[in-house]
Amino acid sequence: MEYVVFDLETTGLSPERDAIVEIGAIRIRNGEVLEDDTFHTLVNPERDIPWYVSRVHGIRNAHVASAPRITEALPAFLQYAGTTPVVAHNAAFDTGFIRAAAARQGLEWRPQREICTLQLSRRAFPREKSHKLDALAQRLGLLQEARGLHSAHADARLTAHAFAHLLRHLGEHA
Repeated sequence: MEYVVFDLETTGLSPERDAIVEIGAIRIRNGEVLEDDTFHTLVNPERDIPWYVSRVHGIRNAHVASAPRITEALPAFLQYAGTTPVVAHNAAFDTGFIRAAAARQGLEWRPQREICTLQLSRRAFPREKSHKLDALAQRLGLLQEARGLHSAHADARLTAHAFAHLLRHLGEHA
């Protein structure tokens, strides 16, 4: 089975009002994270990135000034993902942004399936206090300590490894 695991960084929380500033993705095939099959791009949001958002992901206006606009970046991501099932941590957030951006361009995105590692984490570890990506990664032994800044590329990779662990864990405990 093949999956595309992806993550976004954005200028805010609303797919209708805010913009994507980074897209990161990595492919999993037959349970193996393919470290050399990735997609990554910064995206020029054509607006200022709020300072408080830059504090979370470290992406500043200067970083995206010469980056492709969403009209170039999104079609490239959609081509990379194709109709492969997609995986994201808090998938509704990420897929909502992709769908909204695609709709504004008259594009359609139809992955075979959308899988949320946040929901899988809640199912696999119902007694855990936190199901944030870093907490899940620590629980699975993928991180030794909390990380600082978030990047879509690093978060997609971490989510891919967490997803592979969750599949094994849930398979053993189903």
